[in-house]
Amino acid sequence: MSMSARSRRDFLKAVAATGTASLVAPRGLDARTIRRSIGANDRIRIGIIGCGSRGIGVEMASVRDHAKAENLEVVAVYDPWRVAAEEAAGKAKEWFGTTARQCRSVDDLLGLPEVDAVFISSPDHWHAAHLEAAARAGKHVYVEKPMANEIGELNRAYKAAKESGVVIQAGTQLRSTPIAMGCRRLLESGTLGKLSRIEQVRNGDKPYWYEYLKPDVRAADLDWKTFTKGRTSRPFDPIMYSGWYGYWEFSQGPVPQWGVHFLDLVHFIAKLGIPSSCVCLGGVYTWKDEHRFTAPDQVQALWDYPEGLMISYSTNFGNSAGSLTRLCGDKGTLNLNWSNAIYTADGGINRDGSIRGENKVEPIEQVDHWVNWYRCMRDKKTPNASLDAGYQHAVASIMATMSYETGRRARYDAAKRTITLE
Repeated sequence: MSMSARSRRDFLKAVAATGTASLVAPRGLDARTIRRSIGANDRIRIGIIGCGSRGIGVEMASVRDHAKAENLEVVAVYDPWRVAAEEAAGKAKEWFGTTARQCRSVDDLLGLPEVDAVFISSPDHWHAAHLEAAARAGKHVYVEKPMANEIGELNRAYKAAKESGVVIQAGTQLRSTPIAMGCRRLLESGTLGKLSRIEQVRNGDKPYWYEYLKPDVRAADLDWKTFTKGRTSRPFDPIMYSGWYGYWEFSQGPVPQWGVHFLDLVHFIAKLGIPSSCVCLGGVYTWKDEHRFTAPDQVQALWDYPEGLMISYSTNFGNSAGSLTRLCGDKGTLNLNWSNAIYTADGGINRDGSIRGENKVEPIEQVDHWVNWYRCMRDKKTPNASLDAGYQHAVASIMATMSYETGRRARYDAAKRTITLE
């Protein structure tokens, strides 16, 4: 495994010692008071926290694509890497014709009264802290997945968000696709009978973190201390910064990234809650090189759900064959991908002749995931990937990573909102 339990505790102590005062909204502010009510005709003014490929290429691009129809604008940006912040400000000028403020910190951005809402596209290890701070500042939030990678931070962010009343959308957009709703309706109909197992195998030739390496990042352009959040004592390293997806300190690999998309999707389709237990194994087996990445290139996780079924997720970056997503019922099987799904009677131990041959799931049109958030801010409705949905996927992911790093079974206590190891 990539990291011992002892070193994990050392990281947490370092986080506590470093503190996060500069990233928390000012004390004494009441989110319910400072949050501006957004009317039907009011412009929604948005801040971007984290200006990487996701923050600019997806979140800002969504604002650009829907700016006219939904009355949107990006007015502020923040990133610890100066180059990224400047690029985001440049895009705001190009796309909206306005000068977006380049903030010195998250606290500065959240303190701007003109900011109504924020996209949180920071690295995984900052999501929960930024969500908590944004909720306390009374800003509506779109937070990328995973919502958190520590249970304590997750619970604090969840509590703050619940108390604030802000509109929160998690960045698990697959549940907003037409095929997802079609599959949900299929399961509601009882066509597949009772589910016993849901599984995904998602393999690849090479870990995705290699795509992001930027060896030319300069120390002078980066606030390394803020980026690391006290999770490493290593000096500035452009590879560790740009390839943070591949380092356990910041992102624990395929389960919190690819696996979370799968988990949230099937939580939605099958109407599942939070798993009761999880076991997870993996390691760095194939991609051993000078970068010394510590996120696993192979992983296998298995969750047990109180609804009476198991979910399995695995990734192998040593062989790309064999990928699938499958829901197994006692009357048949549903196979799906990003754009279509097929169900048959194959494997159904109680198949009754009601399913014949291969059948395509009929998609049901849905509003774009980001547009859903924009409109919910005006309508004061709950978005598709609500705070509770984000909490569910985060708990499941954290259970897997805790099991992986300790070699023990992780159990979730719903009454206490805690995870224990046995």
